[in-house]
Amino acid sequence: MQIAIVHDYLNQYGGAERVVEVLNEIFPEAPIFTSIYIPENLPDRFGKMDIRTSYMQKFPLLNKHFKKYLMFYPNAIESFDLHEYDVVLSSSSAFAKGVIKRPDACHICYCYSPMRFVWDYDRYIEKEDLNKVFLKILPLFLNKLKKWDLDSNNNINEFIAVSENIRKKILKCYNRESKVIYPPVNLDLFMQSETKEDYFLIVSRLNSYKRIDLAIEAFNKLNLPLRIIGDGPQRKNLEAMAKANIMFMGIVSDYELAEHYSKCQALVFPGDEDFGLAPVECQASGSPVIAFAAGGALETVVEGETGILFREQNVDSLINAINIFLELGTRMKKEKIIENANRFNKEVFKAKIIQYINACAG
Repeated sequence: MQIAIVHDYLNQYGGAERVVEVLNEIFPEAPIFTSIYIPENLPDRFGKMDIRTSYMQKFPLLNKHFKKYLMFYPNAIESFDLHEYDVVLSSSSAFAKGVIKRPDACHICYCYSPMRFVWDYDRYIEKEDLNKVFLKILPLFLNKLKKWDLDSNNNINEFIAVSENIRKKILKCYNRESKVIYPPVNLDLFMQSETKEDYFLIVSRLNSYKRIDLAIEAFNKLNLPLRIIGDGPQRKNLEAMAKANIMFMGIVSDYELAEHYSKCQALVFPGDEDFGLAPVECQASGSPVIAFAAGGALETVVEGETGILFREQNVDSLINAINIFLELGTRMKKEKIIENANRFNKEVFKAKIIQYINACAG
């Protein structure tokens, strides 16, 4: 059985790229087709994978302007010749699901979300630093892209959703049923510390929709120490907002990340995420989470046992949740927090994916 993996783009390292790593562990011989690949933005281990890019790889200034090439991605994905593959596994929140397979092959789409800038345009685009001319013409193109997105579903045999939250979105946007298989967390990477240090933690790409700005405003007012791990286009804006109690750590090693998780008071997770690996990783380290009560956090955080949820996505609601945590957080049992994280073990993911592909291909 010949298997191909197709991913939207490999230009940054986040939750979706961690899934690709695990798919590569399951199917090491399977090539990974993707529109663009920027090696310096990903861990060195990606250099050992069989990564095959589209013609977009030759475009200039990809690292800086990859969003401005939006209109090229559908055709770039469709340009891959996959006729020799029996199973196509797309890893997609945008374009990879539009890959073209041979008629008798099985296409399984592991879907992180229906295309966000088509189906959730206002929330995804509103704070992005995009050229005004580009923003004016973008809605015209998005109408065509929405039709392409819907038409591409005809080439998908089965959908897998990353969460119950996304299962509902797939049904609403595409009128397709899907099975939920939670993204993998490599629990072996994380450690548990006997002592906690006096800081809260954020682990995130620094994109506008992640709402890191809410956390910065809240911690500016509370004057509590906050460490932010990650990088992204909003970093300069966020640094300009932050007071001296907030430290930007940038990209750190896996060991440093695990250490920060294990010693923090709690992870702060202010965005509405499709799933969100960081809360699970933090809980695997025995540390609780303060999260906005929406999206994947409702499935990964057990309120009162492994974290605190806040109901309104604003500064006052987050501050209230932090204050509640300062009163009640010490009552949360480390063993219970770790037990909850074990539900998302990487080995569980591997077993379910293999079972699903065997059933589809058979």
